[in-house]
Amino acid sequence: TLLSFINSEFGYENSRNDEQKSRQFSCLDFKLGLPSQSNLWCKQAKKWAVKLKAESNKKAEFNKMPVSLDDGRWRLIIYYARIALMLGDHNYSSLEKNEKFQSNYKAIANTYYKEVTIDNQIIKQGTPKQKLDQHLLGVTKSALCVAQLLPAFETELKPAFDVKALKKKTADKKYQWQDKAVSKIQQWRKETNIEQYGFFTVNMASTGCGKTFANAKIMRALSKQGDTLRYILALGLRTLTLQTGDEYRSRINLKDDELAVMIGSRAVMELHTQKKEDENKVTEPTDRGSGSESTFKNFLLDDNIINYDSPIPEDKFSTILTSERSKQFLYAPVLACTIDHIMSATETTRGGRYILSSLRLMSSDLVIDEIDDFTGKDLIAIGRLIHLAGMLGRKVMISSATIPPDLAEGYFNAYQQGWLLFSKTREIKKPVIGCAWVDEFKTQVKTVSKVDNKIYAAQHQVFIDKRIQNLDKQKPQRKASIIACASEGVDNIREHYFDCIQQAIIEKHQQHYEEDGEMQKQVSFGIVRMANIAPCLLLTQFLAEADWGEETEIRIMAYHSQQILLLRSEQEAYLDQVLKRNKDSGGLGNSKVKKHLQQSDKKNMIFIVVATPVEEVGRDHDFDWAVIEPSSFRSIIQLAGRVLRHREHLPENPNIAIMQYNLKALENSDDTPVYTRPGYEDSKHILPSHNLQDLLSNKIEQGINAIPRIAHNLSLNNPFADLEHRCTAELLTAYDNKTVSSLQGWLTECWWLIALPQKLTPFREGQKQRLLYLMPNGNEDFVFKEKNEQSKIMGDIENLYNIKTTKLSEQHKKRLWLERDYEKLLE
Repeated sequence: TLLSFINSEFGYENSRNDEQKSRQFSCLDFKLGLPSQSNLWCKQAKKWAVKLKAESNKKAEFNKMPVSLDDGRWRLIIYYARIALMLGDHNYSSLEKNEKFQSNYKAIANTYYKEVTIDNQIIKQGTPKQKLDQHLLGVTKSALCVAQLLPAFETELKPAFDVKALKKKTADKKYQWQDKAVSKIQQWRKETNIEQYGFFTVNMASTGCGKTFANAKIMRALSKQGDTLRYILALGLRTLTLQTGDEYRSRINLKDDELAVMIGSRAVMELHTQKKEDENKVTEPTDRGSGSESTFKNFLLDDNIINYDSPIPEDKFSTILTSERSKQFLYAPVLACTIDHIMSATETTRGGRYILSSLRLMSSDLVIDEIDDFTGKDLIAIGRLIHLAGMLGRKVMISSATIPPDLAEGYFNAYQQGWLLFSKTREIKKPVIGCAWVDEFKTQVKTVSKVDNKIYAAQHQVFIDKRIQNLDKQKPQRKASIIACASEGVDNIREHYFDCIQQAIIEKHQQHYEEDGEMQKQVSFGIVRMANIAPCLLLTQFLAEADWGEETEIRIMAYHSQQILLLRSEQEAYLDQVLKRNKDSGGLGNSKVKKHLQQSDKKNMIFIVVATPVEEVGRDHDFDWAVIEPSSFRSIIQLAGRVLRHREHLPENPNIAIMQYNLKALENSDDTPVYTRPGYEDSKHILPSHNLQDLLSNKIEQGINAIPRIAHNLSLNNPFADLEHRCTAELLTAYDNKTVSSLQGWLTECWWLIALPQKLTPFREGQKQRLLYLMPNGNEDFVFKEKNEQSKIMGDIENLYNIKTTKLSEQHKKRLWLERDYEKLLE
């Protein structure tokens, strides 16, 4: 496989055009001679060769080189060396021409790439800047300096001190488990009494128990001083990152010089900030400028008063600390970011984009929240990141209510392999890794000082057994029934499927409506989850134009990830408000909801959101009922978490309807994988049936919980969950698989020296997306446009991408839950 990728274009040939081909052979024609013709270069080469020989001639007990190669620590040494060399190269290449340098060597290393003015003299692009021997010697000196500065990143970048909100114990019984977890970890530290240790934490507290706040408390307890904060909180979604940033500011009271929030989208951040301003009635004018970084900095980061007081001379790192954003990324004690920002530490295979994220990881512990929202190849890529965090001596926490056992064990293995390499470079004779398992019921802390994943797996199972016992004691708020939708003898399968969904909606409304005392109406709010965008839109149209009988009216909206960003932001802001059912402006207390009720003379009013998986994670919404087109057991649990999210109520009847099949299963043959994209089924992992009556235990009618997801339990008779366990195990705990595309191969073999693992198991693999802009076309209509790299508008692309506009019927318009005027929103 590797050899099939390597050809003339692998690594050095930039293009296939004729001019490039004609220049290929001149690359190997050294007319100006090799560096060995430079006296200065030869002098330095001799100096370092003598040092190297002296090192290799030392007695065995003093010679670290053979030991480093034998015990694997050379991997970390090379990692540091690569950073030092590349930063040295960046730094020295950025310097101006040194006129005093004299050499007999003619070859040129680099030139000015744009016109600059030096001493009132204009230097044109392409003018020689550094000779090759000058460059090589300068990079050597600069890299040496960087190497000597690297230890400062480990220990001397400032944390946040004395965070009072995290010190204070909570009086609310619902959250007292957080303080108990901290006490257990503090007790373990006191008993072990060791200076340097690794630590791997699994937080599996249930949704709504305050995991995010608990994570901050735990990371404070694990800090070197036991009372400081310096860590990275990595999340999978921009919305989650923004919400967490808001929570950290409001609840933990982290100041502007203590917290940075990064999501990688100026537009999303500005819309979020604008929404927060509207909520807080802020009316001061803000300069959003033309889109330059400086005008947007207050929306991207609170970096205007960050304290840069640091032992690190920034001139040596000027090529990566190019902006306030990059400085904030490195220096801020707490960094909340989408995981993509930190993934570059292992996923960048050429160029220097990995350096800043690596330096940040070198100086910060790592928390990955909602870890099981990632699936497939993403799991292996995240394993590479966790291994690097361990290799750099950091502590790691993974957090989610539904972590499968193989995911916890596989990531502990990755962390352990990395931390053992770190401990060897620090001459730690008895490397100790503390392991904590945390939930709202109990905290378990154990020491793992032996490389044995079975020990970890056994301890994890002890924790899970206790968690299952506690979950079984809870009275279920979410019960499910399977809705029959078999299509034998049906002419129009899609219409039949949509009709079954409509009947399920009516049934769930009748069972779970809320009485409006003012207008004597029966009202419910429900979510219909579809697996993909196209059926989501078609179903919305079908329901909007369907016959609901004389006594029932609906209000409906579609919600998916490819909506116009401005319209989606407006929609999410409204849903966040109306579906917080424990607030005055939520549910029946919402003004728009009241208006709809007033406009209808029907007894029943059903408010429906038809959504894709975008609703499953990160949305703090509370529905009365749900209808689910299934993709995986994980997606069922996640969507179920949106039903009765804010209210404590024990339903008599099932409040979740799961369709017997997904739409693909009805439209395809039995042997075709259909629970896929999203879902775990593929050509190698075929389910025994596509009928959910065969795939799910009838226990779902007694209550839906995370037990089948967090435990291997064949007695539950849940092939849907078993498939997920099998796929996760193949990716993360198949320790005999050491191929280039496996996690174990990355950990134990030398595949990390090449770019192939990242090519075969990339992070965020998927179809490339186009960024389109909905713009006025000179009259009252709007059309989609594209922009080139210079942000200039390109020609009409609607025909190119087969974009179609559908006019809504009058019936559909009447039944819209939320009307949005794009032009007014733009204004």
